[in-house]
Amino acid sequence: MEITAQHVWLMISAAMVLLMTPGLGLFYGGMTRAKAALNMIMMSFISAGIVGVVWVLWGYSMTTGDGVLGIFGNPFTSFGLQNLIGSPDLLKAGYSATFAIITVALISGAIADRAKFSAWALFVPVWITVIYCPLAYMIWGGGLMSAGGAVTAIFGQIIDFAGGAVVEISSGTAALVLAIIVGQRHGFAKDPNHRPHNIPFIMLGAAILWFGWFGFNGGAATSVEQAGLIWVNTLIAPAAAMLSWLVTEKVRHGHPTSLGAASGVVAGLVAITPSCANISPLAAVGLGLVAGVACCVFVDLKYRFGLDDSLDVVGVHLGAGLIGTLALGFIALPVDGQGGGLFYGGGVQQLVAQAAAVVVTLLLSGFGTAIIGLVINKTVGFRVSHEAETAGVDLSEHAETAYAFGEMGSGFSTLSHMLTHHAAHAAAAPAKAKVPAKEEVPAKEDAFA
Repeated sequence: MEITAQHVWLMISAAMVLLMTPGLGLFYGGMTRAKAALNMIMMSFISAGIVGVVWVLWGYSMTTGDGVLGIFGNPFTSFGLQNLIGSPDLLKAGYSATFAIITVALISGAIADRAKFSAWALFVPVWITVIYCPLAYMIWGGGLMSAGGAVTAIFGQIIDFAGGAVVEISSGTAALVLAIIVGQRHGFAKDPNHRPHNIPFIMLGAAILWFGWFGFNGGAATSVEQAGLIWVNTLIAPAAAMLSWLVTEKVRHGHPTSLGAASGVVAGLVAITPSCANISPLAAVGLGLVAGVACCVFVDLKYRFGLDDSLDVVGVHLGAGLIGTLALGFIALPVDGQGGGLFYGGGVQQLVAQAAAVVVTLLLSGFGTAIIGLVINKTVGFRVSHEAETAGVDLSEHAETAYAFGEMGSGFSTLSHMLTHHAAHAAAAPAKAKVPAKEEVPAKEDAFA
């Protein structure tokens, strides 16, 4: 079989989606304190390593083929992908693996700064097997919520083109549950050093995510007309969400921020994921505007409820995932003049179907993650010690630091010298006393945190 343009596009899309996971690592790494940046990046990288192997062994088999009660596929049908050698389906298996990788990596942001790397490495394969694979099978692989499935027969055909429920709601719900299980960081909502340490990392990570999302949403396009609609919607929804997030920040807090711009882009991307092929560009603008405002408000609620969702996974991914999935009940385009959302005269059927998908996803991911998280927490423990958290999980978990501003050879780095000189000058100013030129003034624990 000769390779076609669609095959090439699928390969490119798969590479774009795979790049999103290191991009997520940069996005999350910049949002943490300096002493936890490497740990966050590593949590994304290890997700790629573990899920890649799981997917080849049994993950892909569980998302396709003959199912067990319409809930998951037989893990042994394509075990090791041996029976796909020589088949174009092997390319599909590779593409679908990248979705599983980014989905579980998203969860890590909710437990930043305080989670054991070993516990996370144990959580990843179990969660993918127990939560993600069944959801992917039920909605995309021929299961309960696919065409002809039992849930579809009762509530109607669910629309989830690129993963509003499978990826976003499932990961956002899991993040909520894990944040509760692991608990608050020491000093949460009190320590001013709990702030992003590298805004350029965040902006770069968001840009990589936006780039990769064109493959995420568009990889499964089957016609040039559909591809065009997906591409434009993937451009315009995050653009609108960014603008509305910044306006909301300005109104509520007095300043539009770089972090807000990056978060708004991600919120818009999340919202358009389930509907990218099923709504008009004008509706995508409206969806983005709503998602930007809503998620900007959602992320602040964690302080009201005492939920230490460190990097706003719940507020952005669960929040925008719910908005995007349910919005299809109102703005889905009719197909051949039939159906569509409420705004197109399609009645409540599509909204009911979308709500059913939301409920099933919330229940499966919520209860499943609670069981997995509690078992790991009671056995190996999910959280590092107070001392390790204070020292920084980069050092305690990986014996590394992201930045080296100390002595380099026989002298100091320029930045280290400047920081030391400034600290010495500030300390000496009240007493009007001189500090010897070579005296090293120790930095505070979280200087550059």
